[in-house]
Amino acid sequence: MAHRTVRRTPSAPGLPDDPRARVPAPDPDCPVEIALAALRGRWTTLVVRELLDGATRTYSELAARLPQLSDKVLTDRLAQLAAAGVVQRTRTPGWPPAVTYRLTPHGRELGPVLQALWDWGATRPRPGA
Repeated sequence: MAHRTVRRTPSAPGLPDDPRARVPAPDPDCPVEIALAALRGRWTTLVVRELLDGATRTYSELAARLPQLSDKVLTDRLAQLAAAGVVQRTRTPGWPPAVTYRLTPHGRELGPVLQALWDWGATRPRPGA
């Protein structure tokens, strides 16, 4: 599904004067689609939130901060975020090997994006409510 802003005119607030903002159908090269793909899935924004303070965390620390999140989903979300360039995964040799996660500079730029989504959502009723 394309972001609903793709139907607006280029002069609409929030849209750049860029041909990608005027596509007639969903396009994986659309910057909005790229951003939404990076944040897709339940729990993804909460995993990012746990890293927004700039800390480097282990898998166990992230799991402890999100105790209702299953190991399978946490593993999937971390892999997804790493593939999107949002999270850096660092493996330190040794036994057992230590693996840590932190936001990349690109990932830290999501802070204001998540704040904007929060602000927008805080003024809207929950769907179906």
